[in-house]
Amino acid sequence: MPTSPTSPPTGRWLDVARATGLLSDDGAVAQTIFAEMTVLANRTGAINLGQGFPDVDGPGAIKEAAKAAIDAGRNQYAPGDGVPELRRAVADHQRRRYGLDVDPDTEVLVTTGATEALTASILALAGPGDEVVTLEPFYDSHAAAIAMAGATHVPVPLTADGLRLDAAALRAAVSPRTRMIVVNTPHNPTGTVLTRAELEQVAAVAREADAVVLTDEVYEHLVYDDAVHVPLATLPGMAPRTLTVSSSGKTFSLTGWKVGWVHGPAPLITAVRTVKQFLSYSSGAPFQPAIAAALADEETPRALAASLASRRDLLCDGLEAAGFDVVRPQGTYFVIADGAPLGFDDGHELCRRLPDLAGVVGVPVSAFCRAGSTAAESMRSRVRFTFVKRQDVLADAVGRLARLTS
Repeated sequence: MPTSPTSPPTGRWLDVARATGLLSDDGAVAQTIFAEMTVLANRTGAINLGQGFPDVDGPGAIKEAAKAAIDAGRNQYAPGDGVPELRRAVADHQRRRYGLDVDPDTEVLVTTGATEALTASILALAGPGDEVVTLEPFYDSHAAAIAMAGATHVPVPLTADGLRLDAAALRAAVSPRTRMIVVNTPHNPTGTVLTRAELEQVAAVAREADAVVLTDEVYEHLVYDDAVHVPLATLPGMAPRTLTVSSSGKTFSLTGWKVGWVHGPAPLITAVRTVKQFLSYSSGAPFQPAIAAALADEETPRALAASLASRRDLLCDGLEAAGFDVVRPQGTYFVIADGAPLGFDDGHELCRRLPDLAGVVGVPVSAFCRAGSTAAESMRSRVRFTFVKRQDVLADAVGRLARLTS
């Protein structure tokens, strides 16, 4: 009997591979840039500042709460829309921090991380013939979900100089076919935090186009200096057309738990739930009550943000001393550094050479852009580094980067 298909498999995976830049001209499928750079770091012994995951666990009290839930027998399927205490905790968090009135029973859906919330939302609300507008550079799962939905991805480049919203470009990108606008703030990979004025421009365009807005706010607590995170749903008239996504992974440094959520008007949440129940159905049963208790804690996210601001400065100062041009981020785990002053006009090539040159690994920003786009060209020489690592690891990385000055 045959052990494998006799012809190459076809299906939506091809669209996903194309959308995320993994399909080469000869039809081969490459590994993601994150996998490529991690393999390179492991092979060379370089410090991996490419992938954005913490190298220390989150608070012990949250882990103990999960252990208690396991011991209490909360190990079978959680309700498909999330345990009631977590849905209430999300609603309470949004009311307490932002003044949003959210019904935990009909307007909150717990998901397997923010990635599932984003993917299920796009699959539920966009399809063939629809256009989905995103900022560019964009987190790679946004493009993948749009491709899975069969919709058309319309990216809007951030300005090349300050990595800010280009309101004119956004307005020009929206058409009668625009079904959804995806907004990521604080923004991965650039660290930009959109201001209220910028978000008001997004809101105006969305209202004029009668588009749904999907906001990716997983870094909502991780903002620095005088930057302020403004949920788009708080702007006048936007709550009825906005789906807001966040996650516990970044806020509490527990990325492997994959506990996320989405909230918004009940009809939109019903649509997302309909899709989500055939993706994961449910997950993280003992983790959900632990995160519910954690969301009442305001001090842990503040302490993490203060620590990350210090680590950001350490890495940014080191990158500048090494000869990079740096746009100091207002939020997230990441900083964008331009290798052009060092003579590197290709960020991908620089990333491949950095382990030998400096014993450090980054990720080219062009990997977060569509091949051949205006943004890909303007970001060609730029590299993303993460500072969500221990202080001693970053100090070691900065010392290694100093080799570049010679």
